[in-house]
Amino acid sequence: MAAALMDGELGSIVKVSAAVWAAMSYARLAAARLRPGAPRLAALLPVVALLYAAPFAFSTSTFRGTSAFFLTWLGSFKLLLLAAGRGPLDPSLKLSHFVFSASLPVKLRPLSTTAKGKNQAPAPAAGGGATARLLLCGAVIPIVVYAYQFKSAMNRYQLLALYTLHIYLSLDLVLAAVHIVVHDLLGMEMEPQVDRPYLASSLRDFWGRRWNLMVPSILRPSVHRPVRARLGNAAGVMATFLVSGLMHELIFYYIMWSLPTGEVTAFFLLHGVCTAAEGWWASQAGWWRPPRAAAVPLTLAFVAGTGFWLFFPAMVKGGLDEMVLQECQGMVALMEQAGRWLAGATDLVSSTM
Repeated sequence: MAAALMDGELGSIVKVSAAVWAAMSYARLAAARLRPGAPRLAALLPVVALLYAAPFAFSTSTFRGTSAFFLTWLGSFKLLLLAAGRGPLDPSLKLSHFVFSASLPVKLRPLSTTAKGKNQAPAPAAGGGATARLLLCGAVIPIVVYAYQFKSAMNRYQLLALYTLHIYLSLDLVLAAVHIVVHDLLGMEMEPQVDRPYLASSLRDFWGRRWNLMVPSILRPSVHRPVRARLGNAAGVMATFLVSGLMHELIFYYIMWSLPTGEVTAFFLLHGVCTAAEGWWASQAGWWRPPRAAAVPLTLAFVAGTGFWLFFPAMVKGGLDEMVLQECQGMVALMEQAGRWLAGATDLVSSTM
């Protein structure tokens, strides 16, 4: 049954991919013909609605969560920025570049050009080695999934640490795979998405420059800057973290089919308050600053501690660990079926030669 479920998801991927390609093609055409403002927004809203409906096409939490992040959150925000004439999307982009940039968590960086007009290979993205990261995550994630079978023997903190590792590796796996696809198919480089978050020396450093970098790059022009221009920097920071919390709640709803508890939003609001306070303190000339050797562990301890308190319990209550375990078992069964089919096809070809 699990293998059949995963097999059905492959068909859903094809259908959603085709629908998104067609919708983004229309969005590019509409943006090219309409000036930024209300008319362009009205033309793009049906595509935004499609992106919010896309996760419902999937039966597994893995694909619902991934599509919710790629399409419902990042994709819809990029289209809303496009409606205002801002953001990473531009109707002058090639169709393939426009569709990939709109529907994947990437910010494409074109090949640099010399003074003579010749293209040069771009500098490697920070944190390169996408293939090595892909192989490493692919090897470690099955071990993490296997460890879920012993969760009854783990205390709360050990289990939450396991969830943390799983989320980090899964995100890195997806982004490494996207990097390879974008590089090989489009001939373009992807800017780094995660930049050694374990070296963050402050909350501003962690959320703004190291963790899941595509999210702040979208939230800055869509939320932070407009609110900051009207109400000040602290309000911009709080609004950004509030929107991030609400979008995380929505993604959790898509994944677990359970109404939000507010814990995830509370996690991000707490970090918003602390980040705003941190920025205010840093703006005071001559005030004491902790040395980096102390700031890094303090930052990581705060992120982990508040995550164990507010963020991860929402996953545990929703039974996400059980869902992921069942789906991973289904994926393994599907791969075994594919292996047997491939072996049978190879034997058939050999016997006819």
